[in-house]
Amino acid sequence: MRSIFGILVLLLVVSSCKPSEARKPVSVASGSFINESINRNKALSEKEEQLIQDIITKDTIQDYIVSEGGFWYRYTKKDTVSLVKPTYGDIVQFNYELTDFNGVQIYSEKELDTVTYTIDKEELFLGLREGLKLMKAEENVTFLFPSYQAYGYYGDDNRIGTNIPLIAHVKLHKIIKN
Repeated sequence: MRSIFGILVLLLVVSSCKPSEARKPVSVASGSFINESINRNKALSEKEEQLIQDIITKDTIQDYIVSEGGFWYRYTKKDTVSLVKPTYGDIVQFNYELTDFNGVQIYSEKELDTVTYTIDKEELFLGLREGLKLMKAEENVTFLFPSYQAYGYYGDDNRIGTNIPLIAHVKLHKIIKN
C-alpha cells in the first residue's frame, strides 16, 4: 500500500510540472513615456524662459547676457582690467545667496557663509559651477538660472522644491590658480 501511494505521489509531482514559457510583454507602446517626458520638459523650459524674459524686460536699467549654458546674468560690479578667470582645478572663494523668481529669499549669504570651491572637482549645482567660470576676482554677478541649471527635478531636499528656477547673487572674492 505504501509503495502504491509513493508511486502515485511521484506521478502526481512529475505530471504537474510543465515546461516554463517565456512571458510576453504587457505593453507594446515603446517610447511613449520618453516622448511625454520630452514634451513636458520642453514646455517647462519654455515657461521658465518666458519668466526670465519678463524679469529682463522689467529691468530696464541692467544689461543681461545669455550664456552658452542656457542661463542669463548681469554684472553688479565688473572688473574691466584683469583677464584672469578660474579654470579646471583652480580654487575660488565666494559668497552667494539664492532667491526664487518672486524675490523670496531661499538661502541668505550669511547662512551659506564663504564657500571655498575647487572648479569642476567638487559638487555644486550646474549653473553656479558654470557661472563661476565667467567671473573674475572681486566681481559681483546676478545669475538667472532655469531649473535645469539649478536643482532640477529633485530640488535640494531642503528648501528648494521640484523645478524651481533661481536667482543667485554671487560675489567672487579670490581665485587661486592651480
